This record gives sequence, C-alpha cells and structure tokens, in this order.
Amino acid sequence: MHIAILTAGGAGMFCGSCMHDNTLARGLRQLGEEVTLIPTYTPIRLDEPDASERHVFLGGIDLYLRHRFGAWRSLPRSLTRWVDARWLLRLATRFAVTNDARQLGELTLDMLAGPDGPQREALEELAAFVIHELKPDIVVFSNALLAGALEALRDEQGEYLRCPVVCLLQGDDIFLDGLAEPYRDQALSRLRNLARGFDGFLTHSRFYADFMSGYLGLPRSRIEVTPLGIDADSHDGFPREAPSSPLTIGYFARICPEKGLHRLIDAFRILHRRQPNTQLVAAGYLGPRDRAWADKLFRDAADLGPAFRYLGSPATHAEKVAVLKSFDVLSVPTEYREPKGLYVLESLANGVPVVQPRHGAFPELLETTGGGLLVEPADAEALATALEELLLHPDRRFEFGRTGHAAVHSRFGLLTTAAATRDVLRRFVEQG
Repeated sequence: MHIAILTAGGAGMFCGSCMHDNTLARGLRQLGEEVTLIPTYTPIRLDEPDASERHVFLGGIDLYLRHRFGAWRSLPRSLTRWVDARWLLRLATRFAVTNDARQLGELTLDMLAGPDGPQREALEELAAFVIHELKPDIVVFSNALLAGALEALRDEQGEYLRCPVVCLLQGDDIFLDGLAEPYRDQALSRLRNLARGFDGFLTHSRFYADFMSGYLGLPRSRIEVTPLGIDADSHDGFPREAPSSPLTIGYFARICPEKGLHRLIDAFRILHRRQPNTQLVAAGYLGPRDRAWADKLFRDAADLGPAFRYLGSPATHAEKVAVLKSFDVLSVPTEYREPKGLYVLESLANGVPVVQPRHGAFPELLETTGGGLLVEPADAEALATALEELLLHPDRRFEFGRTGHAAVHSRFGLLTTAAATRDVLRRFVEQG
C-alpha cells in the first residue's frame, strides 16, 4: 500500500503534529508500506530522523506573496519556485513567517478557497505531484486546514484515478478559534463544507472524535480513533525508586499560555511553601509569538529564586530524553482540552509519572497507561496537592512510573501504533 501523507510544517518550531506524522511514516515504512511524507508551508522541525520529502509544497513565502501581490501570481511558476528552497523557508521562519493564528485570517481563507482562490497554481502543483507522480493508494491530510487542496486533488484525479482521501484531526480547532472575527466564522463555515469531501477522518482520542464531530458537523461514525504513538525504544529511562534531591517537578512542552506553564508555577508556589526541598524545571520551544508573555511570566517567577529554572529547548532527541529523565514528576496543565498529549507518552516512556488536568485526551491516556493522577483544571491548590502526594510517597510515584512505562513500551510504540493505523487505512482502500 502506498500512503501519501501531507504534513504542515510548524514555522520553525518543534510541532507535536509534525513529529507524530514523521514517527507514523517511519513506523509504516518499517512495516513494509510505501510512504511519502510531503511537507507543506515550511520544512518540519524534528529531533528524530526526518522521513519527509525534500521539496516543500505550498511554501509559506510563495503563499504569502500570492496572497498579497497579484503581480506575483501572474509570474510563471518557473520564476517563483526558488522561494520554496528549504534554507530560505527556514530563514523566513526566523524573521517574517508567522504561525500566529490571530494574524492569519485572510491567508487562511485564501487556502480554504482552494482552486477558486489566489493559491490555485500552488494547489494544482501539489495535486499533480500526488496524483500523477506518486499514484498513492490513499492520501492522508494530517491537518484539516489543508482541506483547500482537496478540491484540487479531486479535480486532478478525475473519475478513473480516484483514491480515498482521509483527514487526521490533531488540534485544528485551536488554530481556528484563535482567528479574529469575521475570519474565524468564515473559515469554519468553509471548512465544514470542505469536510464533506473527505472519505473519512482519524483522530487519537474518543474525546476529540466526539468534539470534532460537533465542531465540523460530521456524523460521529465517520471518525475513526487510532492510537497515538511515539518511538518508545528511543527513550531509555526507567522508573526510579529513589527521588532526586531536590525533588523535581518538570514541565516539557511549548512555552505558551495554552500549555499552562503559568498554572504550574502557581501550583508550585503553594507546593514549595510546604516542601522547600523542591524545584520546578521547565523546558520547551519558545517562539516569537509568546516571547513577551514568557518574559513577564519569568520575571513574575523571580520570587522563587533558584527553585525555578527554564532550560530552553533541547536541540537533540538525546538532550530531550536527558531532561525528561531528570524529573521526578511531569505536569503540563493545559488551558485547552488537549487532543493528543505526546509529552505524556514521552514522560512515561522514561518512567516519569504525570499529573494532568481532567480534560481533553488526558483521562483516556491515564486510563490506558495507569501512569499518574488527574486533577481539576485551573485549580492550583488541587495540582499542588497531587504533586505533593507523589513526591512524598515514593512507592506510589514509583508504581505510577512503572505501570506507565510498561504500558507505553508495549502499547504506544512505533510499530504497534503504526500497525493499528495501517489497518484502518487499509479498510478505506478496500472500501474504495
């Protein structure tokens, strides 16, 4: 089976969806499937081997210039293709290209307009490559906001070249809900119409399948739940019976309001007053959009002194694993209802238990892994109490770490989750 996966680059940041798509592609290849991982917008940024194609389609610079300047759209593609060079796109993400949803309303509508909008030529180029050069058995959009390319694909397929096209839902509502009005309502309306053209949908939690069924106006039966997965074998940590000194609360996720580091800092203040031999260590990508917010947060946390540290964003997978292994407990108390939670699996893969809010995908993850505690969202006292419970009871902390570690390595590894996803994709192919 030849599987073409369209993945959306994260504008230079470590993006959980990109990393999941890359891991899935690697796993499917190891199972003997032919997989083409096609990056769009920008190159994907990873801390593992890159399985994506070298050419970036729908390059972010070209899309922006097509959006802003009619003269650029009138130029032959042979004269504009140079702006899709990977080095140039990477450079642009450092200075100009933004992934801030609040600034992208008009450009989002351009993309969702499909072949009827200013991005027609770029979409047709992508469609021609997928349909005529790759000739896949199935196409997977890993982002619903790429749905503007669906009509171009269907047009290129024609009546006799049709293959199933499915969409993996991984947090599209978060981007859309960040758009300013009237762009948000217009984009959602357009996306709901486009969604009818997919042959089916995948997602990684029952929660998100239920939610997106209502959000996109889809029958729940059209959304399949496939397991979230990581390359568990690349995480070599094990549960530790003896705690570190000082006891270490860890945060490892993007530094932004949505992921809730400010909530964890509030809870840690309470915990640290009760248990002075504790520290909070945060790590993760901090992008330009959230720099001012983070700077203020770090200034406000100065009262914690050396008990709070931000390590930055580890550059390599080995450095990330080393950071995770240094934690006694991890918590990422998200503000929004997380549809995935890769960092939970990564923490548990190293034997580090978690304390998470009781919303989104977290209840399902902890029900399946047995790797930690759930608390009420946005409740600093409840979060501090749960963290304290695990820190003061090493036997319970160890048991959560041991159970979670075993579950992730047996049920959420590269080949196990890729095989489950392959089975679902194969059903779409067999159904035609």
